[in-house]
Amino acid sequence: MKDLILKYALANAVKFNGKANPGAVIGAVFGLDPELKKKAKEIGQEVAKVVKEVNAMSLDDQKAKLDSLGGVEEKKKVLREGLKPLPNLGKKLVMRFEPSPSGPLHIGHAYVGSLNAAYCKENKGKFIVRVSDTNADNIYVPAYEQIKQDAEWLWGDIDYYIQSDKMDTYYEYVDKFLSKNAIYVCTCEAEAFRKLINAKEACPCRDAKDHVARWKKMLDGSFKQGDAVVRFKSSVDDKNPAMRDFPLLRINESEHPRQGTKYRVWPLMNFSVMVDDLTTGVTHSIRGKDHADNEKRQRMMFDVLGEKAPESLFVGRINFEGFEVSCSKTKVKIEDKKYTGWDDVRIPFMPALKRRGYQPEAFVKYAVDVGVSLNDKSVPIKEFFKVINNFNKEILDPISKRFFFVEGSSKVKIKHCLKEVSVPNHPEKDLGNRKLGLTEEFYVKDKIGKGVYRFMHLFNFSDLKFVSAEYDAELKAKIIHAVPVEGAVDVEVLMDDGKVLKGKGEKALTALSEGSVVQFERFAFVRLDKKGETLRFVYTHG
Repeated sequence: MKDLILKYALANAVKFNGKANPGAVIGAVFGLDPELKKKAKEIGQEVAKVVKEVNAMSLDDQKAKLDSLGGVEEKKKVLREGLKPLPNLGKKLVMRFEPSPSGPLHIGHAYVGSLNAAYCKENKGKFIVRVSDTNADNIYVPAYEQIKQDAEWLWGDIDYYIQSDKMDTYYEYVDKFLSKNAIYVCTCEAEAFRKLINAKEACPCRDAKDHVARWKKMLDGSFKQGDAVVRFKSSVDDKNPAMRDFPLLRINESEHPRQGTKYRVWPLMNFSVMVDDLTTGVTHSIRGKDHADNEKRQRMMFDVLGEKAPESLFVGRINFEGFEVSCSKTKVKIEDKKYTGWDDVRIPFMPALKRRGYQPEAFVKYAVDVGVSLNDKSVPIKEFFKVINNFNKEILDPISKRFFFVEGSSKVKIKHCLKEVSVPNHPEKDLGNRKLGLTEEFYVKDKIGKGVYRFMHLFNFSDLKFVSAEYDAELKAKIIHAVPVEGAVDVEVLMDDGKVLKGKGEKALTALSEGSVVQFERFAFVRLDKKGETLRFVYTHG
């Protein structure tokens, strides 16, 4: 262990111009085996001793010693080897993701959508996000803008459009299918049709000669809601009853939030998806395996037109245990004031996770890591956040500045001679330094007893009296953090369970912009939610 600590201390010193950081060395050692944290005190003391010895060496001596020990092999994380190759990939990849406007995107959407987005990024393809809003009875109007914002935040460059804006195009394709005698207008009662089709018998409407006229009656109001539907002519003796003369369009006289009462005949999902995929040039799609039958229906329609259907990949369902990902149920709880809104930190929707400081790349990394798998999965809330937090930390750790925050408002007086200290904004990266003005008063959370203590980055003290400024391993000081009273600001941290922690933060926090994600030393990553007399942060993760 001592040899390993020496190697890591030398490597860290060589990397940072001759000065090893004890915290970085300890982190590297714990990275070898998390179980070593059980010996944190013992290892911390050894690290402090070795770092002092290493920092007393010249940079050239450090390099020579490191070479003589064989250097330190960089630990490489073993990840999935990219995405599985797409079948029949041509010159131009076009993929799509199609959420319903029932609310903002949630973690389930993020998984499937991010798979499509990752493939498009890898292959320089086009990624389409289209809102499936042809059912006027299931539309939450704010979702139009929410989905657009969420999608652009998650995936950046997208083509975004709304299905109800393409109604005239759908009608053009009805005419094309009528001209090929591939569809018909059925006026049978639903139960009568079901009995016929289950008996593998054709509906009498199927062979009628006036389907163009019937279609016009659907459009002009001669047929009322429920009187008629447009059906695809498939095989009535298909072994799968769901494939037999399935419906494509129906009358819905509800007022549409975007189109009003301009249209009364609306496409069902299979027809709108087929037309959209064809007219936008979609080449590949990834969707839940519960859409396998729908893919077969859509392929039948492509065949009628002599067109090539997109290549389809299917994924199993991820059941997020402990989450409520239903937009309708969550919307009710918001209306009942059980949640403050779609950005309430307790719910797994994108506005909430964005507010907490999660980075969009973390969700893409998660999707790629899970990959295209047909297996259904049950993912408990703790397991999901453990994985997503690791990905998010990989992104945040090298770019987030460190600051001091102390829960509560307990103060202590330490007699010392320092007026100001310069503190690094990051233990390893060159993110600059900040200056802390000091008086004799400090906010602390830890109870201070006998022995030697060190305020992190500030100074050593014992019996509430100054001992020395520089880190000295031989003192075996207990390292705690503190916030100088001079310039301190009131801070609140909204935790992921909705509780609020109150405390004090250092003056430098006032220079941050709203939305900044930083790390409170020895606490967690946090995002500045709102500035004011009190700085309000939201907890991201540890």
